[in-house]
Amino acid sequence: MATTTMYDESILERARKLGTSTLYEASGLSTAAVDSNIRTVWQGASIAGAAYPLECSPGDNLSIHIAMERVPRGSVLVVSTGGFISGYWGEVLTVAAEAAGVVGLVIDGGVRDIAALVARRFPVFTRGVSMRGTIKASSPSVGRPISFAGTPVGLGDLVVADDDGVLILPADHALRTVDDGQARADKEAKMMSELRDGRSTLELMGLTRWREAR
Repeated sequence: MATTTMYDESILERARKLGTSTLYEASGLSTAAVDSNIRTVWQGASIAGAAYPLECSPGDNLSIHIAMERVPRGSVLVVSTGGFISGYWGEVLTVAAEAAGVVGLVIDGGVRDIAALVARRFPVFTRGVSMRGTIKASSPSVGRPISFAGTPVGLGDLVVADDDGVLILPADHALRTVDDGQARADKEAKMMSELRDGRSTLELMGLTRWREAR
C-alpha cells in the first residue's frame, strides 16, 4: 500500500477553505464540476484530497473492498457505479476507510447506515440512499482512470467537496487553480469590505450603465 498522497496538507487546507464554488470559477474548466445531484450526506461535510478512482458493477461493491488494501492514505475514493443506486457503502466500510486513512467518499451510486455515517462525521457525497445490499462478484477497475457521472477522474486528481457540490481538478491544473482561487477570494474579500463601506455591486462590477434600466 502507498503511504501518502501527492498534495501537502497546506495545499489541501487552502482548497478546503476556498471551497468548491471559488475553485470552480478559478479553474475555468466546465468539466471539473460533478453532477449536482451528488450531494453531501450530512451538512457541513468537506473534503480535499487526491482521487483514488474505481468502478463497481451494478449492485456489486467488490472493487471497494479491493481498493481498501491499495489506497494511499489521505485519498478520496471516487466510485463510479454507472448511477446504479444500491447500498454500496455503510458503517463497516466507513470503519475500514478510517483505518486505511481514507478521508472521504464520492460515489454516484448509493450508501446506507446514514445515522452511523453522520455520527462518525465521515464525509460522504452520494447520489442516493438505499438499504439494499450488494454482491461481491466482479471488479471492473481499481486505481485506473474512470468517467465519473461524465467527469473524467484520474489517479491523483484533486477532489474538493462541500455543501456546494463536488469538484474534480486534473492534477496538472490543481496547484495553479488553488493559487488562482486564492487571488479570487482576496478580490472578493476586498469587494465585500467596500460594500460594507456603502458602495454598490453595480459600481464594483462596472455595471453602472444598468442603473437606469427598466
